[in-house]
Amino acid sequence: MTERRSPTVRRRRLGAELRRRRDAAGVTIDAVAERLECSSSKVSRIETGHTTATPRDVRDMLEIYGVTGTEAEELVQIAREARQKGWWHPYSTVLTGAYVGFEAAARSVRAYEQQVVPGLLQTADYARAMICAARPDITAEEVDHRVHVRLKRQSLLTQEDQIDVWAVLDEAVLSRPVGGDAVMRAQLHRLVEAADLPNVTLQILPFEVGAHAGMDGTFTILDFPEPSDADVVYAENATGGLFLEKTEELRKYIFIFDHIRAAALAPEESVAMIAKRAKEPLWTSRLRGSG
Repeated sequence: MTERRSPTVRRRRLGAELRRRRDAAGVTIDAVAERLECSSSKVSRIETGHTTATPRDVRDMLEIYGVTGTEAEELVQIAREARQKGWWHPYSTVLTGAYVGFEAAARSVRAYEQQVVPGLLQTADYARAMICAARPDITAEEVDHRVHVRLKRQSLLTQEDQIDVWAVLDEAVLSRPVGGDAVMRAQLHRLVEAADLPNVTLQILPFEVGAHAGMDGTFTILDFPEPSDADVVYAENATGGLFLEKTEELRKYIFIFDHIRAAALAPEESVAMIAKRAKEPLWTSRLRGSG
């Protein structure tokens, strides 16, 4: 099994390691910036993974911290890997955050969705309809690029080192005919097919549950295979989303997810509901009722 590598995660790991060694050496960010003849904000952004450090920067920083030999070379190598381009780089103009880079290296994804099918499980027609409705301000070419990225991400489900996905969908996701009747029925059939994969678990949170732990919004928890790469929560919004990494934040969202999946239908019941909705959509019954 090959390890999935992501420059986004490498950059985050490198920053955490550099921060740990700076703390151990008792050196301030300002002192490092002065030695490197750069701004303190650059050092801070390197440590938080928001800026890519050059191998030369890393060597100089490690020299300040007294880190040499094999340990230093391993970190310099991570810096080289962090500067490589991910497959999604050519589409960076249509991506609003680092999510794709984190997902590319994740071992598992736990997601709660209130309105839409998760990107990893969308059909092309559903994705196009959703993007066009949510982003009426973008060009047709940008829509094409977004759909392409979304579909390419789905290789994570079937490649050798596939990702594990556990998604809890609010019943509203099944009830809103995104793209119209034919597109939505095909999307529901796609969910049934995806649920057959050994690495995909789907649950539906039915309307009759009423108030529940996830009412504050949609989120995704990403877990990574390397112990040094801490889990991260992604809370999506119209401007690209928010990444949460603090231990207490992770603990809170894991707690919420566990409560949501406990309240949801069992996977077998959930797939049966999805299949039933594909044959008897809620939106058609409402149209008959209004007629």
